[in-house]
Amino acid sequence: MAYTGGSILLHDLLFEPKDNLIDQSLSARSKRTPTNGDGFGIGWYGKGEQPGLFRSIRPAWNDLNLRDLALHIESPLFMAHVRATSLATIQETNCHPFRYNNWLFLHNGQIKGIQKFRKELLLAVADEYFVNILGSTDSELMFHLALTFGLEKDVPSAIAQMTGFVERVARKHGVAESVWMTLGISDGKTIWGFRYGSNGAGPELCYSPDVEVLIRLNPLVKGRLESHARCLVSEPIGKFQKLWTEVPQNSTVIINNGNVEITPFIPLNA
Repeated sequence: MAYTGGSILLHDLLFEPKDNLIDQSLSARSKRTPTNGDGFGIGWYGKGEQPGLFRSIRPAWNDLNLRDLALHIESPLFMAHVRATSLATIQETNCHPFRYNNWLFLHNGQIKGIQKFRKELLLAVADEYFVNILGSTDSELMFHLALTFGLEKDVPSAIAQMTGFVERVARKHGVAESVWMTLGISDGKTIWGFRYGSNGAGPELCYSPDVEVLIRLNPLVKGRLESHARCLVSEPIGKFQKLWTEVPQNSTVIINNGNVEITPFIPLNA
């Protein structure tokens, strides 16, 4: 999940709402990964030059440190992730979010068959970013490929180039449909989300309704969330889940100052 808006306690979104992310770590709706107990991570923007980062291999539902930190950390923009590993080992450096300078990156999904062509993908990462790779996940590799393709200057273009590159390399190694992803990315001001699958079926991704709508349904929300607050999640949370909007397949969503823009996402295969 990713949140942007006025400063709130992390606890207000991670633990309080119905079907929150911590609950989802134990019992998500996803048939593919109903339990996400292979670690978690939170990244938040505050007073430091870089966003703060806390990651652990413990299950999110059973970590008292996470609950205590969430009750004390306030942030106007933060991201959180609960992990169900596929091939990469359970270790702290494989937990999301991944960080580079002021950037945070989350991934839900996988690169199918990556064990056949991981070396070729790694060799494509620029030297200045390669030294920042600390783990062994396909997710972290995708992030550093995107940095290599210019993420810091143009996020949608870099993700389109990264996705197209991975698909081209995969096809060379006999994997026809390799990418299955939703991404959450931030520079501390904007949140970018991507939903894509090489087979046309990327994982679920949704964004929250306008705060004014929530206030009409529940006046207690007034004063707790600023008017430009938005949330991007893999599964809706809270009492009014039917009001969440699903991001269409093969789409980019950009959230800035409460505004939501959705555009088609097409990998660059040229």
